[in-house]
Amino acid sequence: MKINKMGILTSGGDAPGINPCIRAAVRTALYHDVEVIGIQEGFDGLIRGEMSSLHARDVGGILQRGGTFLHTARCPEFLERKGQRQALRELNESSIDGLLVIGGDGSMRGAHVLAELGFPTIGIPASIDNDIWGTDMSLGVDTALNTIMEAVDKLRDTASSHERAFLVETMGRNCGYLALISGVICGAEIIIIPEKETPIERIAEDIEQSYERGKTHAIIIMAEGASYTCQDVANFLEEKDVGFETRVTILGHVARGGVPSAFDRILATRMGVKAAEALLQGETDVMTGLRGREIVLRPLEKVISESREVNLDFLEMARILSR
Repeated sequence: MKINKMGILTSGGDAPGINPCIRAAVRTALYHDVEVIGIQEGFDGLIRGEMSSLHARDVGGILQRGGTFLHTARCPEFLERKGQRQALRELNESSIDGLLVIGGDGSMRGAHVLAELGFPTIGIPASIDNDIWGTDMSLGVDTALNTIMEAVDKLRDTASSHERAFLVETMGRNCGYLALISGVICGAEIIIIPEKETPIERIAEDIEQSYERGKTHAIIIMAEGASYTCQDVANFLEEKDVGFETRVTILGHVARGGVPSAFDRILATRMGVKAAEALLQGETDVMTGLRGREIVLRPLEKVISESREVNLDFLEMARILSR
């Protein structure tokens, strides 16, 4: 089937790099004389028919912007058959021949649903959690890591000045990738992630030993999906009197925003071009992914059925280097 009109939407949580990806996909399609329709607010906007044409100038000046200028929203309605049929109807009534979906795990599931219904659809992974199987890196991960690193570096100045232990919570739901990697690059004394249970007593012992070795501060980085909260740990450390005063910093959505890094811009651009060209060449039900240095296509069915695991070797490396 020839693609004459391509739709593009962004869904789920935003991530730095989405705008550069939209720009690349739109201008690639226009280069091949394919009309592009931008769908506002993800699958929710698709169901409501919120869409408009995108031209080359419409995506000018967005390369350096975080977030998504197409906006995004959760859409419980799309989880039901009725919502899916309505989305398909809107696509057909708008004469859209193929669709690009940029987003996280839930967005890839939505893309797979449309592809299974017979509509040509390709996914592009964008999630700062880096929890999507089939790609070494998702859009936004590198920028998020740099944001966390900058924040922790600043917290370290205060921690050292006041001889405190700082507990820093990162996003990630049930995936500890952000906490794990940021813990390594920030030289954290302890990293706590959902994938590896760390007894709270062990945390207190390690921090007390750090104090006794003469350290002027301690940094503990936790993923939000850990079995206990930063405040739980802070309260326990105060109760055990480990030597340091404790403070809690929850970075939260700060890591989602900001100017996309050079790495995210080039990754987004390559994925946007690859996805648009693949769709025009007849591909469907696949996701773009980074494998080594190459951008490849991964079956969406496998993407949504497999789990991406973190490399626990980093935990041991961080423990050794924190001594």
